[in-house]
Amino acid sequence: MQSNSNEIEQVVKIHKALGEQTRYKIIQILSGESNLCPADLESRLVTVALSTLSHHLKQLSDCGLLTSQKKGTYIYYSLNTETAQKFVPYLLNK
Repeated sequence: MQSNSNEIEQVVKIHKALGEQTRYKIIQILSGESNLCPADLESRLVTVALSTLSHHLKQLSDCGLLTSQKKGTYIYYSLNTETAQKFVPYLLNK
């Protein structure tokens, strides 16, 4: 399999993002459920402040692992299963 430079850049970003324990936990949560707002994630992670959580969600969104949908004043996050399946399929195996 020959990858182009954009795919290589994306896979490096994904693996860097997943190298942080909190981000990996966020992905684990979102692989089982979708459309969660930061407050829902914060209550499940317990030890992560909302401001720190926002940083983690941005990192995961920037590398393509998360999709977001704004509804009113809330943003809801889901795992981008297409990207996960392509670059890190082990995330989807439970």
